[in-house]
Amino acid sequence: MENLVVTIIARDQPGLVESIAQCVATHGGNWLDSRMSRMAGQFAGILRIAVPETSLQVLVLALQDLQRQGIRVQVANSTAEIARDTREVLLRLIGNDRPGIVRDITRLLVEEGINLDELDTWVAPAPMSNELLFHAEARLAVPAELSLPNLREHLETLADELMVELQVPAD
Repeated sequence: MENLVVTIIARDQPGLVESIAQCVATHGGNWLDSRMSRMAGQFAGILRIAVPETSLQVLVLALQDLQRQGIRVQVANSTAEIARDTREVLLRLIGNDRPGIVRDITRLLVEEGINLDELDTWVAPAPMSNELLFHAEARLAVPAELSLPNLREHLETLADELMVELQVPAD
């Protein structure tokens, strides 16, 4: 079996995911994992598909042919993940919305050798003031040799500079 990672983007409409699922199933693919979301009238997603090597090229062509329906598709062959000696850390952030929050947090993560496995962000009005608050939830792959207390200290220093509330679970 081969694994494909497929990204899609299209104008949001009913039946969009069904069209993609039908294409995958018709051409011998098995839908394994996906993350999909509607945002500002557009629908975007990423999915992982397993497909027999004998059906690979036909499935790729069929997925690319979805362009006729207004579904932009990009396909990449997936390779096995490299085993990393890491531990999962969940990070939550909330603060007044302003440009640069994601840039500043991810810069610190890169400096610490941390991989960002998953990131969800959104802006919503504060309950009492209706002021826009930026929210982020991230799943981090932290190198095993990195001290969590030191990481927490660096993140808290940055949170103070950004004037945001940051939650990192204790060891």
